Amino acid sequence: MNQRWIPHLLGLLTPLSALVGLWLGGLWMGLTAFLLLGIYPLLDVLSGQSSSTEPLQEGKAHDLLVHLHALLVPVVVIALLGRVSLDGFTSMTILGVISTGLSCGASGIVSAHELGHRRLRSPSWWLARLSLLSVLYLHFTTEHNHTHHRHWARDKDPTSSPWGRNMFTHFVITVPRQIAGAYRARPVDTRRSFLIEAILLGALAWSSVDFLFAFLGQAFVAIFLLEFVNYLQHHGLRRGQDERGQAHHAWESRHRWSRWTLLELPLHPSHHLKSSTPYQRLDVHDDAPQLPYGYYVMFWLALVPPFFSRKLKSQIQ
Repeated sequence: MNQRWIPHLLGLLTPLSALVGLWLGGLWMGLTAFLLLGIYPLLDVLSGQSSSTEPLQEGKAHDLLVHLHALLVPVVVIALLGRVSLDGFTSMTILGVISTGLSCGASGIVSAHELGHRRLRSPSWWLARLSLLSVLYLHFTTEHNHTHHRHWARDKDPTSSPWGRNMFTHFVITVPRQIAGAYRARPVDTRRSFLIEAILLGALAWSSVDFLFAFLGQAFVAIFLLEFVNYLQHHGLRRGQDERGQAHHAWESRHRWSRWTLLELPLHPSHHLKSSTPYQRLDVHDDAPQLPYGYYVMFWLALVPPFFSRKLKSQIQ
């Protein structure tokens, strides 16, 4: 029996570590930040790369994993609010906010991206909406499905970053442009999404200002992580208005740790060639530009723009 789904269980370490840290309190609340920013980059390097994708097991195991990621996003946020209710908004709680944001960003990217491509208003699609509401990013599905997948690697795509733009500038530019893109695509749905988010924030503020600050803090970290992934996946790769999208218009990474913990998200070119393909069926493409490291190492490189640009340019020269 093929059990290729088992390594992907490693991705659940991220939300589970956040829950453990929030339960224990104190310095333990920084556990997820320590793992994702310290340990995972090392494991990304040490675990090496793999081009193996077939045969990947079909069936319930892979589907269950992505749904668990989505379910754990609001669970981790509720755990954070529970810790804040006990400790208040303290310097230690800030560690919990950062860890929660990193967990929700990672699990949110995986689940919202995958389940957001499922049938409209199906239970899986609604679960993706719940995970996005947990980080105040309900417009993501609309923008991603209706704008990004139509214009990826084109100048008009707000999520595709050109050469010379650093991650911080891109973050400031892309968020409002994505909101505008979502509104143009589906104005009624986008207005409704913002109303729901406003009601949620109002309820949190009415309950406790500490709740509001903690929730906004983790949402900011999660959104920043999500937009780092957007920034990375098409950076510097451009196609013309009438040019058909190909594998060489998206960056690919075959680094095992990133593939295992992010449910094959680094095989991004394959996703764009057929967006309905479930993550366990994604394949590698030899004509796609290859990231020099996995996503966890690339995050640190992106924080130092000159190193990031130099390293990526060396991959396609």
